Amino acid sequence: MLNRLYEIIEDRKQNPAEGSYTNRLLNEGYERVAQKVGEEAVEVVIAGALQGRERTISESADLIYHLFVLLVQQDIRLEEVEAELERRHTKAGRS
Repeated sequence: MLNRLYEIIEDRKQNPAEGSYTNRLLNEGYERVAQKVGEEAVEVVIAGALQGRERTISESADLIYHLFVLLVQQDIRLEEVEAELERRHTKAGRS
């Protein structure tokens, strides 16, 4: 589902749809999308600390969605993030 979500957001960037929240975010610019990522991250922290499992799941989904919008907006492929995680894992395994 994560790859599919990324592809849907990428498609919205290439093929805007009237009334699309994703397109509205993309059109509002980098600063607004980054702000939304920050807001959602704070909401995940609050949910994890105070609001329980279901709320944490819901807020985590919001965070992942907004993070993917940021990645697509900046033309960062999901594979690039995966490669960075792999690089870190490999490096940590050598220590």
